[in-house]
Amino acid sequence: MDELDDILFDLLTPLGFAVHCHLIYWQRKIVAQHPVMVERVEDVKRALSSPDEIRLSRTDSSVYLFYTSDEKRLVCAVARQTNGDGYLITAYPADKMKKGEVVWKK
Repeated sequence: MDELDDILFDLLTPLGFAVHCHLIYWQRKIVAQHPVMVERVEDVKRALSSPDEIRLSRTDSSVYLFYTSDEKRLVCAVARQTNGDGYLITAYPADKMKKGEVVWKK
């Protein structure tokens, strides 16, 4: 098995479902789209496991936006939850939270 198939993380969110991400997905999707995220795995993990706020996507009721702040900007981790299982869709730095229903707040 290739090391890129390895799970980068699999953590429980405050909403009660786990979100996972494989190393290959992180490198070929997240970092490819947002190169600034290359060294930000820990920030994304913090956003998912201990967010400041979670919002529901305005366009897809199975997608959640997890926000946490670092010293300069917000970090947004976007995850989909289906049948009790979750996976990371994308992650990026943000200047403000997107509109959407707040479903959890620290």
